[in-house]
Amino acid sequence: MRVIDLSMPIEDNHFRWPITRAKKGDFAAGDLFEVTSIGTTCHGFTHMDAPCHMVPGGATLDGLDLARVVGPAAILDLSDIAPDEEITADRLDAAGRHLGRGEIALFKTCWDRQRDWRTEAFWRDAPWLSANACRWLHARAPAAVAFDFPQDWTIRRLLDGEMRPIEEHVSHDILLRDGITLIEYLVGTDQLTGSRTFLCALPIRVPNADGAPARVVALEGLETA
Repeated sequence: MRVIDLSMPIEDNHFRWPITRAKKGDFAAGDLFEVTSIGTTCHGFTHMDAPCHMVPGGATLDGLDLARVVGPAAILDLSDIAPDEEITADRLDAAGRHLGRGEIALFKTCWDRQRDWRTEAFWRDAPWLSANACRWLHARAPAAVAFDFPQDWTIRRLLDGEMRPIEEHVSHDILLRDGITLIEYLVGTDQLTGSRTFLCALPIRVPNADGAPARVVALEGLETA
């Protein structure tokens, strides 16, 4: 079995997601332990969204059935994606006909090979999903959808402090609103081979959270049927 890590490292000095990092203890000073602490947003780096992220009174991550984010995944290979390309329903139909009900839809645009995820260009130049593409996904009732690019066009507007109406955040409005879990900001999808894999995406267990950082790995060679 081959384990492929698809998670962004939580790094200092990211332009979009500042973190606080501290350490107590020092072996050189004779301390028995060294202990690192870290503070960051629940919606930065590789993470998972709960419906209450956008739906007042919506479910928190406590209510997530982990079987929805651990299981067979159909790889939607869009590795020939162009910058600022609108991903249409027709594009998904050509790449994702093997996606079955209840499976995880896993995008493979390899966008981090075109733009460094540590830079603004990763967001400003990104491909994005049309509303019809989200409806195509919704109709196939996936357990979750995992993205390796900033999937809504509106995300780039957030960099300028502009919050667009929720209907324009199409993946959140069409998928997350209806309970389809969003797994966001994967990297390294160029390592995936074939059209299927087994995905394990586990959020940190934070009670009453609207999102949480996640460690996401693909397990190749594991039986997916």
